[in-house]
Amino acid sequence: MARLLPKGFELRNSTQSDHQRINGVLKVWWGGRDLTWMLPKLFLIHFCNTSFVIEKDEALIAFLIGFLSPSRVKEGFIHFAGVHPDFRGIGIGEYLYDRFFGICKASSRNIIRACTSPVNKGSIEFHKKIGFNISDGNAEIDGIQVTLDYNKPNDPKVLFEIEI
Repeated sequence: MARLLPKGFELRNSTQSDHQRINGVLKVWWGGRDLTWMLPKLFLIHFCNTSFVIEKDEALIAFLIGFLSPSRVKEGFIHFAGVHPDFRGIGIGEYLYDRFFGICKASSRNIIRACTSPVNKGSIEFHKKIGFNISDGNAEIDGIQVTLDYNKPNDPKVLFEIEI
């Protein structure tokens, strides 16, 4: 059964004008980490049909940037997702993922992948809670499989996969 968005929140597809808004909250939402390099504007231009923002009273509350893989025709990929710290734990993240899963199912995509930094314990727990498995990596950090040098040198990532 699909999750419902809590009352008072509004979902819409992302637009390129969201780029600055999203990048403007990353450091705060990620505890001081500068992740702006992870979200070039091209994602909000070319993948807006599969990416979302959630707002409440015009304030940015959450976002999900995802796409249907052009080279892996059975897969979708969640590139980046975040929820304002004050609104975590009320189902907003799950709602965004469900929306993306629905797009993937409608496009005959049954494998969804995502990744996070091994320091982001909250993200790791979130993905495990909603059914993602941690993929085998080429190293281990804090007892968790990681893939080293994923996006750039010294950038380990925890890779996730779920079949829907």
